Amino acid sequence: MTDLFRFPNPVNEYAARTVAGGVLALSGLTLVLSAVLDSAWLWLTVPLAAGFLARVATGPTLSPLGQLATRVIAPRLGAARPVPGPPKRFAQGVGAVFSLAAAVAYLGFGSAPAAIAFVALIAVAATLESVFAYCIGCKVFAGLMRIGLIPAEVCLECADVSARWQRA
Repeated sequence: MTDLFRFPNPVNEYAARTVAGGVLALSGLTLVLSAVLDSAWLWLTVPLAAGFLARVATGPTLSPLGQLATRVIAPRLGAARPVPGPPKRFAQGVGAVFSLAAAVAYLGFGSAPAAIAFVALIAVAATLESVFAYCIGCKVFAGLMRIGLIPAEVCLECADVSARWQRA
């Protein structure tokens, strides 16, 4: 059972970027449908949040998008490009918070504008990750490590930048 709730470390960057592409597709679809048709389409924040929660808890194990990315798409993009897992898990956690906030804003409080704002922020972050390999959550994670809010033991590779320079 403990293996189920394990986040991979390292993570294949191609898989992470593929998941971000899927998140971008779903958040973009949510924004377009709610703008063009009706805000009732904001119910799509629920599967968006469920996906983030599944990935935070188990990595790709319980996430259909995570499975598609790691087993089907990423292997076809080339040799795995390993990156540290803890910052990616943190980024998924941020996505979970924002997507849950969107779902609660719309379903709990009836606030479509707030839900749209949260989904738009997710879309921006997913675009940066999937298209430019720029992970906002990873950058925040690094900043939190730098100021000591996240201990070095959480990600030894993140804490020791010199090791990455030597590999490069």
